[in-house]
Amino acid sequence: MPLENFGSVLNFAEELEDQDRRFYEAAADNPGCAALRGLFTELAAGAAQNARTVQRIRRENVTEMILEPITGFTRAPFCEACEGAAVLGAPEVLETARRLESRAARYYREAAERLQALNEVARALERLARNRDARRARLEAQGSSPSA
Repeated sequence: MPLENFGSVLNFAEELEDQDRRFYEAAADNPGCAALRGLFTELAAGAAQNARTVQRIRRENVTEMILEPITGFTRAPFCEACEGAAVLGAPEVLETARRLESRAARYYREAAERLQALNEVARALERLARNRDARRARLEAQGSSPSA
């Protein structure tokens, strides 16, 4: 499905954040990830905060929603399966979480590029991308198991 305008770009960003929040909440409740419960709880809260940031960007730039259409930007490259957080082992949950963080950073960077005519919006999206990079680095520091 194409992302054809400012509104659709931010709506999809909010969907991604909600999907990731649900994944992290399930991971935090997974007994196999008990050693990582704090990290996953923080990541879930961060995803909720990111969703609020996206909503703020939309509110503050609502007049920009009638800009020229965006072309060549679709959801497909950013759709990532993230099932099983409640039942997978910690290494698999960590790997999925790393993929989710990478995916979100890529999305925010491409969205910022597509919306670069809106300097303030592009800067906010770049900040979200850097935030996701930092989150991925935290996950990388965990290694492939909770005892790492």
